[in-house]
Amino acid sequence: MSEINKTNNRLALLDNRRNVFGGGAGKFKPKTLNSSTISSSSVCQDITNISAFGEGMDFEKIRKMKERCILRSDIIKEFLAELLGTFVLILFGCGSVAQTVLSRRTQGENLTTHFGFSLGVMLAVYIAGGVSGGHVNPAVSLAMTVLGKLPIIKFPVYVAAQFLGAFLGSCAVFCLYYDAFTDFSGGNLTVTGENATAGIFASYPRENLPLLNGFIDQVIGAGALVLCILAIVDQRNIGAPRGLEPLLIGLSIMAIAVSMSLNCGYPINPARDLGPRLFTAIAGWGTEVFSAGDGWWWVPVIGPMVGGVVGAMIYYLMIELHHPEPEKNFEDDRSLKDKYEMNAVN
Repeated sequence: MSEINKTNNRLALLDNRRNVFGGGAGKFKPKTLNSSTISSSSVCQDITNISAFGEGMDFEKIRKMKERCILRSDIIKEFLAELLGTFVLILFGCGSVAQTVLSRRTQGENLTTHFGFSLGVMLAVYIAGGVSGGHVNPAVSLAMTVLGKLPIIKFPVYVAAQFLGAFLGSCAVFCLYYDAFTDFSGGNLTVTGENATAGIFASYPRENLPLLNGFIDQVIGAGALVLCILAIVDQRNIGAPRGLEPLLIGLSIMAIAVSMSLNCGYPINPARDLGPRLFTAIAGWGTEVFSAGDGWWWVPVIGPMVGGVVGAMIYYLMIELHHPEPEKNFEDDRSLKDKYEMNAVN
């Protein structure tokens, strides 16, 4: 009898839940059990119906909740993709520099930082590429805007997402190695000197590097990057197999890293440099991050933007502009014309 009472209670509770959630009549009608009508098979069947109804209701709630969470606006989806992609780029790139510096090169060297940034760019493009194109670099976004491949109204949204992602990525690296930062410099966060750590997050020029030379360095580096990207994604050129574009873009970063990093460490990305630099200014390194290197901070911001446009125009004027137009199938055009003439006659 106790089992009968428990089952009746469950059926009554189910009936109340149907009333609350608007269950229609005739879909499932619980019945009161008694000792004269109950059998083991009927009890099992009713309990199975209860479980199925509950699971169905939970699935419906989950589905509706998922529908509410799905973003309908493309620009918001692209903003989040660029933000997350740039975050991953900084997490792996600056994380590799932090491991090298804070371990005093016992767990890293220049080549490991090159791998860190190259793989970081590759993974960032894999993450964001299918949604936003995976620019993760304002210089690339500006180049695509100039070429008409990105609507100008989206450009500030992309740039804001990239700077925010870089800032948050710097926060993550600092939190990851907080104790190591403290042990390395005794709690003193310095920009220059033997125990300087500001260079983990942003670029600084080598000693006695003129600003003009650094500016040219950034124009050439960013121009080379955009030139390579346009060649990789150009399907009317050799192009890259679908899905391998991020890998080849990462290898382009590696090529730049091993050939153009002497002067200032190849930032070639305004968001990658200015976002983390702002973080260091707030996190304890102070305003010296902007005054160091004779006011170096603007060079890796303006230089790559100019270089990106230069690289885009060079590729367009020397390669893309001269692609042959796709050949038209004149036989198909002729048959289509004959079809229209026949319809007119009919």
